Amino acid sequence: MYRSHVLVCGGTGCTSSGSKAVIKRLEAEILAHGLSDEIQVVQTGCFGLCEMGPIMIVYPDASCYSKVKEEDIPEIVAEHLLKGRPVERLLYVETVDGGGIRSLNETNFYKKQCRVALRNCGVINPEVIDEYIAYDGYMALGKVLNEMTPDGVIQCVTDSGLRGRGGAGFPTGLKWGFAKKNDADQKYVCCNADEGDPGAFMDRSVLEGDPHAVLEAMAIAGYAIGATQGYIYIRAEYPIAVKRLKIAIGQAREYGLLGNNILGTDFCFDLDLRLGAGAFVCGEETALMASIEGKRGEPRPRPPFPAEKGLLGKPTILNNVETYANIPQIILKGSDWFASMGTERSKGTKVFALGGKINNTGLVEVPMGTTLREIIEEIGGGIPNGKKFKAAQTGGPSGGCIPTEHIDTQIDYDNLVAIGSMMGSGGMIIMDEDNCMVDIAKFFLDFTVDESCGKCVPCRIGTKRMYEMLEKITSGRGELEDLDKLEKLCYHIQKNALCALGQTAPNPVLSTMRYFHDEYVAHVVDKRCPAGVCKALMSYFIGDLCIGCTACAKACPVDAISGAVKGKHKIDQTKCIKCGACMKACRFNAVTKG
Repeated sequence: MYRSHVLVCGGTGCTSSGSKAVIKRLEAEILAHGLSDEIQVVQTGCFGLCEMGPIMIVYPDASCYSKVKEEDIPEIVAEHLLKGRPVERLLYVETVDGGGIRSLNETNFYKKQCRVALRNCGVINPEVIDEYIAYDGYMALGKVLNEMTPDGVIQCVTDSGLRGRGGAGFPTGLKWGFAKKNDADQKYVCCNADEGDPGAFMDRSVLEGDPHAVLEAMAIAGYAIGATQGYIYIRAEYPIAVKRLKIAIGQAREYGLLGNNILGTDFCFDLDLRLGAGAFVCGEETALMASIEGKRGEPRPRPPFPAEKGLLGKPTILNNVETYANIPQIILKGSDWFASMGTERSKGTKVFALGGKINNTGLVEVPMGTTLREIIEEIGGGIPNGKKFKAAQTGGPSGGCIPTEHIDTQIDYDNLVAIGSMMGSGGMIIMDEDNCMVDIAKFFLDFTVDESCGKCVPCRIGTKRMYEMLEKITSGRGELEDLDKLEKLCYHIQKNALCALGQTAPNPVLSTMRYFHDEYVAHVVDKRCPAGVCKALMSYFIGDLCIGCTACAKACPVDAISGAVKGKHKIDQTKCIKCGACMKACRFNAVTKG
């Protein structure tokens, strides 16, 4: 019986910050102090506090350490684990009015969250099936096999209001019902763990922290539609998630939770992994299934839909990781419980990967209907360096930019579509006043052009022409008529592209033109980038704050700056390469750009 457990994040974020070395040193120090029989080190999944990693929590007192370094471990072991005195300089805490320390769940980052899909992330060791079972793992599977009919399972999921968390939000129960109605000698259950949006890491974190939840949910889905085989399609660039999935599948088979006659019933279901090469188009369901089959990952026209003719021509359902992660809890706690959270048409919670210009970069899960302001200002801790919020990009390359005027919008599927964006898989990139929205649109178009499978002309050629127009505008060669041409091309691609990748590719352009039209006009008419980002439209100037310290001149790599010592300096614009070295070198804010 251990008197203390030390949980250390073993997710990708904290691993990249050195958590493996922290765990190794922690185990060595515990052994050296003779505490191995009293203290257990547990490697967990992501706690969500990615900005503060590596994270370590000591139980039973729940002291949370942030940004832990290997060299901090001897002090933590000697003082906290041996003597019971927490090392205050390393604690992640917030001071309450009148002093004192609030618990981790009462911090601004956590107090408005509601963790359903992430319930076990940062709580259990994802490589030990017994820990998952200890937290009601596989009870939902046992319940459906012994107490529910397949139709009853589908009805429960339908009544919960769960919508697909990987894109447009199609009702999950409805999709399962379509597949069940189609008779076939073989059906399949697939999981999309490809997660190709820039800045998105929700599904990866669930698989790293709670892989058995997805396995259990897929088995439940197999029982509901009459499938005996499942496939998890995961990108090879997720080595930790792949490793833990392989471990989890092996453990589930060993425990009789996958394979033949599960839990002593007639139900048989097994799972296999298929590794993807990171093609964004394979997030589209028919392209994903083609890739599983060993074919080139290209979408095909629909109908027929996968529920009728999917993988290997058989009825197939496909949901993403987060969607499946909700299923066991819906079965155990009931559809009414899940439907009690969220909004009228968007039930439950949503996981977001919060990144960009935000203080608390990390993984958050909030009830549907939480406002963008609450996510940014309260959970996210606001914008760094006193900058102003400018926009939030949701839905990745398929989504749009939400401006300040909509910061109080309740985040759900329908509200986001109404303001020109979409939920997508859950990436949320925050931008401040220093971001150029034309450049942001060009960034996402560059990604889409690169990731287009090339099968249909509107996407293959249309997105390239859109990118070329944006390149022309940001390089100072744009004309007003280009804006009209760009908008018309966007709508043409939306209507004529074969799959959702092409159909939604114009969204970042249309949303930025809608809300930041003045920036496009400034680039075209004034030949100026208001944010000072587009190099071709940017110049550096030395103002009256210059004291002639010569630091800027010394830093300039092309000798474009002249001036006497203690006298005001000047930049020769014909020589300037716009590298910004002068601004970085100036300690008196004398160098500006515009």
